[in-house]
Amino acid sequence: MPSSKNKSALQEKKSDSHSNLSAISAERIKSLRREKKDINELIQGVLKGNKTALSQAITLIESRSKRHTDDIKTVISSCLPHANKSLRIGITGVPGVGKSTFIEQLGLRLTHEGHKVAVLAVDPSSSVSRGSILGDKTRMEKLVQEPNAFIRPTASSESLGGVARKTRESILLCEAAGFDILLVETVGVGQSETTVHSMTDFFLLLKLAGAGDELQGIKRGIIEMADAIIINKSDGENIKPAKRAKVEFTNALHMYPAKQNGWSPKVKLASALNNVGIEKVWTMISKYATIVKSNGFFENKRAYQNQFWLTQTIEDSLKREFYQNETIKAEFPEVLKKIQSQQMSPFEAADYLLKKAKL
Repeated sequence: MPSSKNKSALQEKKSDSHSNLSAISAERIKSLRREKKDINELIQGVLKGNKTALSQAITLIESRSKRHTDDIKTVISSCLPHANKSLRIGITGVPGVGKSTFIEQLGLRLTHEGHKVAVLAVDPSSSVSRGSILGDKTRMEKLVQEPNAFIRPTASSESLGGVARKTRESILLCEAAGFDILLVETVGVGQSETTVHSMTDFFLLLKLAGAGDELQGIKRGIIEMADAIIINKSDGENIKPAKRAKVEFTNALHMYPAKQNGWSPKVKLASALNNVGIEKVWTMISKYATIVKSNGFFENKRAYQNQFWLTQTIEDSLKREFYQNETIKAEFPEVLKKIQSQQMSPFEAADYLLKKAKL
């Protein structure tokens, strides 16, 4: 039997253990309270239009860490009632077409008219290093200094259509922060631009004259989605080619069926570098907004977009869960070997893995 001295030592050890556990629990409770307080302060900062808080909130929702899941849900659900009060404009075009200069000039015009403008600029990422340029703040030197402007460059990484993961949620946060004009710039290097079209109200395509793609542009696809085509860099010796390109694109647009929204896509000339034609572009966009809001298309399109993003989110979540499944991680290499050795077809392998995942 243990001596009274040993009993006393055991009791002291248990007491110390309980004290340590109590201290850890107390610290954990304090930590949770601090986190909750921080999240509430972050949300309030966003709703007050604080750009630092907005940047931090967007960084949070871009996190892939599971420990941030609850906080992300809290931020989005708290901001959602204050969102959906902006005009969302998608802007795309190949690299070198002058998107950043065009967006800066349009943004400056809008802020000078009293609008609050948020630019969500998606930079191309390397598929090898995952690095990105993230240089939009550097390129938009004047706009970034405007108190009523917010620029958020984000790496596109593996996102569909060059639109960064969580861009949809970033739009909601910007709207909750009081920004009434959202400019969403896409990479424009060949990915499907359907994604940006599915989250904006007006889709603007920038083109260059004399780039050799006028006739190719007549093909169905991105041209068909565009609500307007802007021939940028229409200045100097490029004015004549730009006018010819305008005629070609205008004729091409007449070949497409009429849009259900009652709007006929326009072709405009502009020189963002010289700040020419920007006012006409904004007048055109304003006219479009008036038409689609009066005929009910604006609300119908937003409803359709919400449905699209519901299904898109479910698909993304299922895909993520599938590849994070421990059984799939263990089985995948062997199944891949069987495919490569012709022992199993890809379709048979997919069916086998899906049954194993039990999704």
